[in-house]
Amino acid sequence: MTPEQVFAMTGPPTLLGWAILILGPRRFRWLNTLPQLVIPLGLSGLYAVLVLRHFAEPGGGYGSLAEVRQLFSSDWVLLAGWVHYLAFDLAIGALLATRMERAGIGRLIQAPILLATFLFGPVGFLLALVTEAALAARLVVPVRLDPSPWT
Repeated sequence: MTPEQVFAMTGPPTLLGWAILILGPRRFRWLNTLPQLVIPLGLSGLYAVLVLRHFAEPGGGYGSLAEVRQLFSSDWVLLAGWVHYLAFDLAIGALLATRMERAGIGRLIQAPILLATFLFGPVGFLLALVTEAALAARLVVPVRLDPSPWT
């Protein structure tokens, strides 16, 4: 198989996992295990194989941006990096969805946060934690609804 063929195989299960997280009902535990465990485990296994077989080929390292560029000059290592993103973003998305559900954050608020996690990983993570903190602060300090702003 070529790196392009392996790349093409990673998209459908990842998209399925995100679709379940964003659109699927949380009440079916067996369905939630797909984005929480099954798909991230599969991607993690693929990542392990790619790293073990191809990581040392291009040289490079982590000491400078030039070394990282050289490391990712191999399509196989670049693919491993992509699979790393897919696995971790989905796993984090599943954890965030569970946290937001427990915090009482509605699905309409969760959807854009999970979409941001899918597209921009750390931005979605930040949004989820800020939303959770804002809800917690609101519950601790009740909002005073004064009918007259002039009194």
